[in-house]
Amino acid sequence: MLLFLKLLLAHILGDFVFQSEKGVKNKEEKKIKSPKLYIHLGIHAFLLLLFLQFNLQEYWLGFIIIIISHFIFDVSKIYFQKKKTKRNWFLLDQLLHILALAFTTFIYTDFNFSVAELFTSKTLLFLIAIVMITNVSAIIIKVFIAQWNPESKKENDDSLAKAGRYIGILERLFVFIFVITNHWEAIGFLLAAKSVFRFGDLTSSKDRKLTEYILIGTLLSFGLAIIIGILYSYLLHVI
Repeated sequence: MLLFLKLLLAHILGDFVFQSEKGVKNKEEKKIKSPKLYIHLGIHAFLLLLFLQFNLQEYWLGFIIIIISHFIFDVSKIYFQKKKTKRNWFLLDQLLHILALAFTTFIYTDFNFSVAELFTSKTLLFLIAIVMITNVSAIIIKVFIAQWNPESKKENDDSLAKAGRYIGILERLFVFIFVITNHWEAIGFLLAAKSVFRFGDLTSSKDRKLTEYILIGTLLSFGLAIIIGILYSYLLHVI
């Protein structure tokens, strides 16, 4: 596991710390002809050597696998990704990199990974709670408040597409974390912060229905997150 963590740290530093936004744009524009692509690979190679203590005599095969696979994954991403699919390609790219690191670790060590051990009762309970917090709660809230939708969306509405849904998911995740870590005071701070940001929308709209609609949605969102957090904390100690 120590070897995997070393390789993972080298990857994180190379991809997220020592790679600039300008370098990413240069790779996307010039693709395989971009000098930034090869500088990026050079940085990864140096970081790998550093964390492997320059022991290429033992790790030469793993070093080659990681560098070549990194090159293939990065080139594939910059050639096949489109503006609308950037997020999907980013996630796929990172997943493939991690799998390459895991495969390299497996070559040198007993990298035992049991699916049976992964899906314990506590892990399954956590996964259920996260799904409840994100997708299930979003659907429940939508069903409950749909009847009061004021349909007040303006033609020149500058809000981001599906921004409300993602804001709701993030706020419920925060509330869930605050509940299970017993930091209830932070929930009040989060609610106050959201109220401040929403105040401008509500006062400019001069629409009582919209105000009530947003208030109901917010209270439902926070309420569901609190209930799920309490249930998770309770079940975690009884299973």
